[in-house]
Amino acid sequence: MNDRVNKKRRRFLTNVTAAAWAVGGSVAAYPFIRSMTPSERAKAAGAPVVIDISRLEPGQMIKYEWRGKPIWVIRRTDDMVQKLADLAERLADPDSERSEQPDYAKNVHRSREPKFLVLIGVCTHLGCSPVTNFAIGPASGLGDDWPGGFFCPCHGSKFDLSGRVYKNLPAPTNLVVPPYKYLTDTLILVGEDDGGAV
Repeated sequence: MNDRVNKKRRRFLTNVTAAAWAVGGSVAAYPFIRSMTPSERAKAAGAPVVIDISRLEPGQMIKYEWRGKPIWVIRRTDDMVQKLADLAERLADPDSERSEQPDYAKNVHRSREPKFLVLIGVCTHLGCSPVTNFAIGPASGLGDDWPGGFFCPCHGSKFDLSGRVYKNLPAPTNLVVPPYKYLTDTLILVGEDDGGAV
């Protein structure tokens, strides 16, 4: 009879111990499992970004951040837009056939709307951030025939006012055009276009 009682008691204690280990293990594992889920800040970093262009004057640029990368929105002047067609001979990829961009940016101005340009401000050579140099000619410091654009100080790549790279320079392709769409005449959503979020 003692043997039978001990077996029942032993089984009961074994089950209680196993349950305690299971609960304790779950409690101990919870912080580790929770640490693997992205934080709200991380989720927001990849979310689309709304950019207000209502105060952007012709010839000006504003900068935002999307997915940890600088986003540039440039409002080009009529003169800037007109000069874009004249540069094809000097560019490595004037029609953007080898460059990353949405279909709606496969045009000379590489944008949905000729006056506004949206780019990721990262050089396609080694990831430096080019600087703007909208000055024309000798005032730019980049030569008498410089029509304005972007210059990468790391290795000397030059890009026109559509983000297209000049020939015989280190950058292999044009600056990247991110997915974007207009929410209104003055609001642009970067990170999402008519095809959905990217």
